[in-house]
Amino acid sequence: MISVSSDLAPPPARIRRSNRRLIASAVCFAIFAALATVVRQKPDLTADTSMTLRLQRRRHPHLTRVMSLVSWLGFRPQSLLLPAALVGGSWLLGRPRDARYLIGAWAASFVSYTTKRLVMRPRPGGTEIVVVDAGLRDSSFPSGHVLHYTVFWGFVCYIWSSAVRDTSARRIPIAIVGALISTVGISRVYLGHHWLTDVIASYSLGVGLLLSLIGLHTRAPKHRIH
Repeated sequence: MISVSSDLAPPPARIRRSNRRLIASAVCFAIFAALATVVRQKPDLTADTSMTLRLQRRRHPHLTRVMSLVSWLGFRPQSLLLPAALVGGSWLLGRPRDARYLIGAWAASFVSYTTKRLVMRPRPGGTEIVVVDAGLRDSSFPSGHVLHYTVFWGFVCYIWSSAVRDTSARRIPIAIVGALISTVGISRVYLGHHWLTDVIASYSLGVGLLLSLIGLHTRAPKHRIH
């Protein structure tokens, strides 16, 4: 009879965390798939229009500038230059595994591009909805901004939290990025660039992908920066 050493077996707590992460990812992917199916069959949802109009009733020039600033990271060229700089910096710091995973998180944008071409949902418009001009030419579902923020910048937060020991240095950047991730969905609807269901679907897909990447990354030992 062959026995497995307890030293080689994964700790029960790690197995439970892995199982919970797997279940949560599956639920997130299912929500995304369900919303994509609904939106493809019925692109014009009354609830979406109602929510956009409700948000835009609070329009103010200062609030518009804040919402535009929140969305800034998702537009080119910064959406390309900043991730590229972080990937290159990880390699230069001797963390090639982190760099490879950051590339994987960055590549989540291709999922958005592919889904947009499949669903082909029109962006918000009409006489009642105010659309802040941003030169957008692709379709609406899902929100590339929300997906990029959730997966790429969410994974940056995970790496930073795992690598940095100092509490202040760890928490302040994560709080800032976390605030951006939380509010970018509102900004996309407020600016008239996306529907609410675009945003919800992107958060669902993004969280599922982020949890999957974190699950794969945690299989190797972590290195901390003092």
